[in-house]
Amino acid sequence: MKDKSAENFSAALEACRRGEVIVFPTETFYGLGADALNENAVARIVSLKGRNPDSPIAVIVADREMLSQIVSEVPPAAQKLIDRFWPGPLTLVLPAKEGLAALLLNREGKIGVRVSSHPVAARLSRELGHPLTATSANPSGKEPARTIQQARTYFAEHIEVFLDGGTLTGGTGSTVAEVIKGKLRIIRAGEISSQELEKAIRSSRPA
Repeated sequence: MKDKSAENFSAALEACRRGEVIVFPTETFYGLGADALNENAVARIVSLKGRNPDSPIAVIVADREMLSQIVSEVPPAAQKLIDRFWPGPLTLVLPAKEGLAALLLNREGKIGVRVSSHPVAARLSRELGHPLTATSANPSGKEPARTIQQARTYFAEHIEVFLDGGTLTGGTGSTVAEVIKGKLRIIRAGEISSQELEKAIRSSRPA
């Protein structure tokens, strides 16, 4: 008997390699996944969501080695947050290297990135060998999809590959934060509280 889940994963991986968009589970919600280094695929996600192009799309990387391929600098305080909260629902906004799709970047040329604690999301990025887009699988203004059925309701006419991860329990999505000159800035509140993040940064400072 064939392993259906393995077949589905292979189909998702091949779709990403072809520049297509898939739906996949993360530790918070279902996401719209594509090769983040494929500019056309990123543009397709913006179109599918009906998203304002000025709202940058965050990405998932497999590990810190992949992070170094797209990020030019990791401030010391941000490194402490990485050490404490990755893999997990913390998206850090960091200075991006040149050459990335403009739709991934904010006005300061920074990119939101995390290492996912969901095994499927982490494996997709690792085996793709590139960062994976991590925006939630819903049209802008709609509820993020917590089940594959909900994601299909939104995108069945436009996306062929859906990876089922069961019912996801994300409440608010990943926390999006930036560290500027050692100080924390919360861009979007999420699963990890600002108090937890502040505590991790403070613990790194000499008494």
